[in-house]
Amino acid sequence: MPEKKTPEKKASKEKASKEKIPEEKERAPEERAPSAEKKIVEERVYTVPLKAARYVPPKRRASKAVRILRKFIGRHLKVENIIILPEVNEKIWERGIEKPPRKIRVKASKDEEGVVEVALAVEE
Repeated sequence: MPEKKTPEKKASKEKASKEKIPEEKERAPEERAPSAEKKIVEERVYTVPLKAARYVPPKRRASKAVRILRKFIGRHLKVENIIILPEVNEKIWERGIEKPPRKIRVKASKDEEGVVEVALAVEE
């Protein structure tokens, strides 16, 4: 037969579950903004065509557009370590998974370690 839960056992289980939750650790300032301290070696603005994302099924288009962007930047700046900033990702996913933009204008900044950050290009 199953064991009946008494109020004392229930309270002790709740207390135990609260103790298991790890506390959030605050990151050091150098971990928050890694790009602020690194020296930029090269900076370019590209208009990346994302039309090829239209040739995949509708429920895979936005993720395909992100992969196309990553491949394009890697090919043009000859790097493998690419960081796509959240603002670029949000721009691609803005209209949902089925309707990514046909092209996107981005600014790619390469630092001395060979890491590229991709941000939205500022319209002037």
